[in-house]
Amino acid sequence: MITYAGLKEKPKEFLAATGLHVNEFEQLLPGFQEKMAGQRPPDDQTTQGKPRQRRGGAGPKERLRTAEDKLLFILVYQKTYPLQTMLGLHFGLSQPRANYWIHCLLPILREVLAEMGMTPERDPQAVANHPLMKEAAPDLLIDGTERRRQRPQDPEQQKAHYSGKKKAHTDKNLLLANVHTKKVVYLGPTESGNKHDKKMADENAMVYPPAATLGKDTGFQGYEPAGVLTFQPQKSREART
Repeated sequence: MITYAGLKEKPKEFLAATGLHVNEFEQLLPGFQEKMAGQRPPDDQTTQGKPRQRRGGAGPKERLRTAEDKLLFILVYQKTYPLQTMLGLHFGLSQPRANYWIHCLLPILREVLAEMGMTPERDPQAVANHPLMKEAAPDLLIDGTERRRQRPQDPEQQKAHYSGKKKAHTDKNLLLANVHTKKVVYLGPTESGNKHDKKMADENAMVYPPAATLGKDTGFQGYEPAGVLTFQPQKSREART
């Protein structure tokens, strides 16, 4: 079973599971603990707001006992997006209990990240002035990301969400990241899996800061925003073999 106490001693595995280094996790933790404490029900009520029939602490012991384990749980979900059954197996939870904690903890995580100014911009017209953009020189990378989704029942939706690249039904988002800070500064709207990367970029019409550079892959050939120096990184000889 995954716990914070065990995983924090394995920095590489911690980063792979959460997308954060341990010190970054610890910077996020105080705000998360504060938000959780503010949502704790009175001692005489259950988490659903109903009067308690027995004293607090009675009954089965919760697997996610500490704020650290709760934050780890929701970060793993956000980073790896597993099936709830698989997520529950990793943390010793049933699928219904994993579902409960996802819906309970995800809003708290979003609030904390927003208050810390760590959420990416969602308005393409405001990208140039977002605080995350101003943390370092505007050397950027653009890419489209895909994630599997449940196969739609409607034939038209099946066709729209089928990705020939992934050979699966997917959703896509456009991401813009800063090379120096390694942070996502813009997250585009969710699109269907068969939509081309360049078309998404054209439709988003992002406003870039002055003197920006933009790395792009072959999916963005022909995407040349005004005032931006674009380039296509080349794979090394070793990566090709």
